Amino acid sequence: MNKPTVLVSRKLPVNVEARLARDYNGIFNPDDRLYSTEELLQQTAQADAILPCHTEHLSAEVIERLPDRVRAIANYSVGVDHCDLEAAKRRGIVVTNTPDVLTDATAELTILLMLGAARRASEGERLIRAGKWTTWSPAFMVGTEITHKRLGIIGMGRVGQVTAKRARGFEMEIHYHNRRRLDPNKENGAIYHDGLASMLPLCDILAMHCPSLPETQDLLNAEHIDQLPDGAIVVNSARGAVVDEDALIEALKSGKLAAAGLDVYKNEPNIKRDFFELDNVFLLPHVGSATKETRDAMGYRALDNLDAIFAGREPKDRVA
Repeated sequence: MNKPTVLVSRKLPVNVEARLARDYNGIFNPDDRLYSTEELLQQTAQADAILPCHTEHLSAEVIERLPDRVRAIANYSVGVDHCDLEAAKRRGIVVTNTPDVLTDATAELTILLMLGAARRASEGERLIRAGKWTTWSPAFMVGTEITHKRLGIIGMGRVGQVTAKRARGFEMEIHYHNRRRLDPNKENGAIYHDGLASMLPLCDILAMHCPSLPETQDLLNAEHIDQLPDGAIVVNSARGAVVDEDALIEALKSGKLAAAGLDVYKNEPNIKRDFFELDNVFLLPHVGSATKETRDAMGYRALDNLDAIFAGREPKDRVA
């Protein structure tokens, strides 16, 4: 029996590529090049499925141009905002993602963003690397403790819940806004708000964990930032599109916000240069899932979905 052919858009972990090569005919990307749209379409000519990352923008136009033989798009990501699901449905292409396996890594990173922003980590590291650390005083590099602070979470899904669990280790008071209230057994003392207006004024730190959807575009805008306490800290490890970056930059410049910790951006990797000029922002290059354990698990989850599709079974993580 001929093995299905799978186009792999980026270089994957060694163990994941080894399993894929064992079970499929793989079209790999050993140089880890970011394909243009035309290059990507050329590569799909012999493919029965595509295993893309969030770096590949599978718009409705791109999906309409895919060969008829493409049966599945098994995303190597939880977020699927880079993939037009309605267009895939129209073509009868099954689309999957990789939930659950990124939860711990992304929650860990959220805590890192909180600490990095609150304790001025980027500023301190730059000072040392530039050889400009020359003295100490009680007023030197004073930041903010997160212990006992009030943490607001927008989006209390898997990652939001684990972030809350980790934050309780700092004895933080947890507030959250979600489309639906959690079962009380899952709240563990977190305080639910059915709207942002009641939650934002209570947030010493605000963590964005909502998906990128039409209704969440620029959710954290100037109006909502203004509702935060003066000197609040914002962290975002979700998607860049959920934050109005111009409003965030203005609030960081004015002092309305004390700091921000960001791992995601609207036009990454081409992010606004204004961020580079600000000392009070802690920047990371979209590494929320960047642990060996998680990256392997993501690949295995994507392959589990492909295994199910080509065996005629319903994949566990179908989103379209």
